[in-house]
Formats: sequence, C-alpha cells, structure tokens
Amino acid sequence: MSSESRNYPSSPFGDQIKGIPTGRDVEWEPLIDYRRNGVSENTIHGAVAWFSGDKLIHSCGGNVLCYGRSMMKLMYIKAFAKELEGVTNWQQKAISVSSHNGSAEHVEASQSLLNESEWGLMQTPLDLPLVQFGRQVRRPRRWYNNSSGHHAAILLGCRLKGWSRAGYTLPNHPVFQEYIKVVRRYLGPAWKPLRIARDGDGLPTVSMTVKELAQCYAGLAKTKNEDWIWESMIREPDLVGGFNRLDTTVMKSCGGKVIAKEGADGLLGLAIEHPDYPQGLGVVIKIAHGWNPQATWYVARGILGTLGFELRNPYPLRRQKAFLVPGIVPENLLPKLEKIPTWDDWDPDHDRWYFDVELP
Repeated sequence: MSSESRNYPSSPFGDQIKGIPTGRDVEWEPLIDYRRNGVSENTIHGAVAWFSGDKLIHSCGGNVLCYGRSMMKLMYIKAFAKELEGVTNWQQKAISVSSHNGSAEHVEASQSLLNESEWGLMQTPLDLPLVQFGRQVRRPRRWYNNSSGHHAAILLGCRLKGWSRAGYTLPNHPVFQEYIKVVRRYLGPAWKPLRIARDGDGLPTVSMTVKELAQCYAGLAKTKNEDWIWESMIREPDLVGGFNRLDTTVMKSCGGKVIAKEGADGLLGLAIEHPDYPQGLGVVIKIAHGWNPQATWYVARGILGTLGFELRNPYPLRRQKAFLVPGIVPENLLPKLEKIPTWDDWDPDHDRWYFDVELP
C-alpha cells in the first residue's frame, strides 16, 4: 500500500475494524416519531442510557459506541480546575466548557481569557457563528468557532501549569493525558478507549459507549461541589450554548439541579441532582442520524418531566405532531411520561381537515 493510499479508507462500504461495531451493527431503537394525521412520516432512532453512580438504571437502543466530543469538554477543563479557579470570573469559567453560538458576548468572553499577544496560539478552525440574525456577511474567524472559549481556557491553563502550548491539540500533549486521567476517575483506572480521533475543533476525542458517557455524567452530578464547573454553567447558561440552544434552555429551566451539554454528533448529556438518585444521575441521549436539536428536545423534555423538571416544548413541527416512545424512561416512570404532551394548547392539528372526508 502506498503512503498516499493510507490516507483514505480501502472500501466505499467502510472498513470493518475488529472489535468496533459500526452503526449498521447497532440495534437502534425508535425514540420519537412525527405523524401526519396519525400516519408516521419520520421516525427518529437513537439510544438512551441512565446511570447512577456505577449502576446502570436503564438503557434503550443498545450500548452504542460513539465519540463524546463536545459533551466531554467539562472533563477536559477539570484538568485545569484548580489553576483557573482564582484567575477567572464566572463568565470566563462558563465559556471554558461551552459550544457557543459565536455571538458577540461569546467572542468577548473567549477573548478575555488570553492576552491579545497570545491569540495567535489558538488552533480552532476558522468558522462562522452558529446563529446569525438578519443578513450578515462575515469572514470566518477562529473566535466564531464554537470551541474558541474552550481552547482559550486550555491555553491559559497550560500557561499556569507551565506546560508548553505548542502542540496542545495533539494526543501526546499533557492536556490529553490529563483528560484521560479525569475520565478514568469515573470509569476506572484500567479504562482505555477503543479509538482516538481528531474532533472538529482539532482536539483529541475518544470513543465511548453511551453507557460510559452516562456514567461520566452521573459522576459529574455526584462530585458537583468539588470544583466550580457546575456552578459556572448554572450561573451563565447563555454562555454555554446560547440563544434557543437546548443545553442552555435545560439549565435555565431546572433550577440549578441539572447541567446539560450538547455534543456533536447527536449527543446530549444531562447530569442531574435528584433525591431518588443520591449517587448522582447521568442521562445521555444519542440520535442515530446526528445532530437534531428538535428531536432531542422532545426526548429530553419527556425524561426531565418524569423527574419533576418542567421544560417547554420546542417550536412546533410544520403540520406534524411528535410522539414519544415509552422506552426512553425506566418502566416505573411510564405513568409520568404519559402525562407529558409533546404539543401545546395553541398548537392544534394542522395536518388534517376537521370533518370526515368521504370518497365515492
């Protein structure tokens, strides 16, 4: 095989790697379906896992292997929690774990973490804001990238630890090694990822099952008071995501008892403080086809609703209605799930006529 051919897969059907199941091998389950006058037009498949402490509470859709990606930014920043604690304000702390929209407030908070002379060290890809209002023409910039605050915080942390900032995005840099140590606190000292890949923002991301991700988030809930990460997200939820983002809306709605973090591609992590789960509760939703905030929103609303948290519905579907699948929650919570409508009083059926249609 030539050196050039190693840069590409060997088959358009995908290479089968021993011990690593593909999405075709996973028994995805329906999580929600969109119906037009009772007929299902669109079914969203995925997987859900509930963990408390080191105990699996519930699973739906199989133990899918995926990448935690931006959902795991909290674990990356835990490696620098002590160093950043006294030198950053709440806005800077929140932007350090964010996947922000790239608005002016996000860029300002991200830039404030570094001296202007250090800005050139940041290796986020050039990007545009995720959300733009009106007709705006902008050039791609590193600061618009949704991970700019995260990268800026890592660079600051490296300086405070005395680490070289050259190559901070590489898997052989101390940043990644410390991140793995943090993950092993929750998954055990012998845990190793099956695969290490390059994330969209350039940092290493590791393969994890949905259950492992949920176990990490249960650990975040259990250890919520060991550092400032939980409080910063609760204090400044708009900096974590932004306008109409699901994770931001969850945190605004749950009275400080839940932190939420979206992750590409199709992930939502929920770390939940709840009296029924004294060891912390972690719930992770993975959408099979990738990022789908509206579908994930319905599923998250149903799950949180059964735990006593009220989250509004997303904006209505166009001439369809969304219906949840019972398997997203443990069986003992089904009676509560049945009482959570996926529509609002002002959102009647627009997908039918209100009279019987008779054909000759």
